[in-house]
Amino acid sequence: MALGEHVVNDYQTIRLSLKAHPMHFLRAHYDARGFVIADSLRTLRNGRRVSLAGLVLIRQRPGSAKGVCFITLEDETGIANLVVWPDAFYAQRKVVMGARLMIVHGVIQRDEDIIHLIARTLEDDTAMLRAISEEPMPSTLSVADAGGSWRPAAAAHPRDVVCIPKSRDFH
Repeated sequence: MALGEHVVNDYQTIRLSLKAHPMHFLRAHYDARGFVIADSLRTLRNGRRVSLAGLVLIRQRPGSAKGVCFITLEDETGIANLVVWPDAFYAQRKVVMGARLMIVHGVIQRDEDIIHLIARTLEDDTAMLRAISEEPMPSTLSVADAGGSWRPAAAAHPRDVVCIPKSRDFH
């Protein structure tokens, strides 16, 4: 089995791989387009415009954040914290809520050791995951994202599955 297939298989079963990161296989594509890696955000100056691609790990939109959405992207070098202001969120809601592999064009904002990438434009590049293997990558969406789940839909409710024995009820 090719390394890419191993990685996809690992992600299908346990949502991570110790062999490689999916972005490892796509790095040449993004390097050719001038994208930075997550690890390099620490060394780049405040206010610099950059493009970054990574797998979506977390989407958060706390009620106390006045409509701001926080996204954590991961590539093979580390994580990047995105800030998506409400106007960008509403303009690009489908990408924000549905992308598994996201491209972000934005501006670095740093405050001492805290680094954020303020998202200006977001793109759904999930289709690039097909370049890793013929097997589909699982979705990173959860039920709370209103986008489904990475697990295949159950045929029936878990309580009705035959392999689970009936409860031992005593009357």
